[in-house]
Amino acid sequence: MRLPAPKSRAVSAKGMIEYRPYLSRGLPAGSKIICTDNTGAKELRMINVVGYRGRLRRIPVACVGDMVIVSVTKGPPDLKKHVFPAVVVRQARPIKRPDGLRVQFEDNAAVVMTPEGELKGTEIRGPVAKEAAERWPRVANLASIVI
Repeated sequence: MRLPAPKSRAVSAKGMIEYRPYLSRGLPAGSKIICTDNTGAKELRMINVVGYRGRLRRIPVACVGDMVIVSVTKGPPDLKKHVFPAVVVRQARPIKRPDGLRVQFEDNAAVVMTPEGELKGTEIRGPVAKEAAERWPRVANLASIVI
């Protein structure tokens, strides 16, 4: 069992809770993610994971609740090819919870945020993983279903 990471002095994003338990990471950098909010973006390409510390030349990998840097690949022309931060709310790889339950979604999905840490959209379509909702209270407020 992993111990919680000590609180860092770095400024975290707005409305984010620092502690995060270990989760299986299922989204490597370069993967395509569905945008599940109403910003207009349809598909996102993951570029990097914010705060990921790994070995040299290892591809950064994200899981539910992580903030990632994405580029819009499908959507309106004013959003296309722009880079935004986003929060992963669903992943297709199973997540094992501390009580032994495994949760798996049909797709990989994220919600787009502003650089300040506010959500860009005003609604989230589909379910949101409990891990993402606990870590990002602003995502939990807009979520219709939390699983």
